[in-house]
Amino acid sequence: MSCPFCNINHDQIVKKNKLSFAIYDKYPVNKGHLLIISKKHIEDYFTANEEIKEAIFELMERCKTFLDKKYDPDGYNIGLNCGKEAGQTIMHLHLHLIPRYEGDIEDPTGGVRGVIPVKRVY
Repeated sequence: MSCPFCNINHDQIVKKNKLSFAIYDKYPVNKGHLLIISKKHIEDYFTANEEIKEAIFELMERCKTFLDKKYDPDGYNIGLNCGKEAGQTIMHLHLHLIPRYEGDIEDPTGGVRGVIPVKRVY
């Protein structure tokens, strides 16, 4: 099976740098949801070298500026799923940059803790 991130249509790329690129998520959580993806096929964040990690976070900052101007969100969630048990479905390093908007959920308390719903609100 081929990796969808290794065979990306270049017309989908929103931003890029030397080692990573950003596309809109195919199944967005919210308007503006981006994926920042390593150009090199690497399974997850923990198998990447420092240069790739830095490139991903540099591009994330640029994407945040882009999303701030385009969608004016009220906040962000940043996520990395590492491994099948953590919810990773494409085994190629990618970071989720998810804009958040006031009222998009009744009570946003707990943020990323929502990966286990009963543990989100504390």
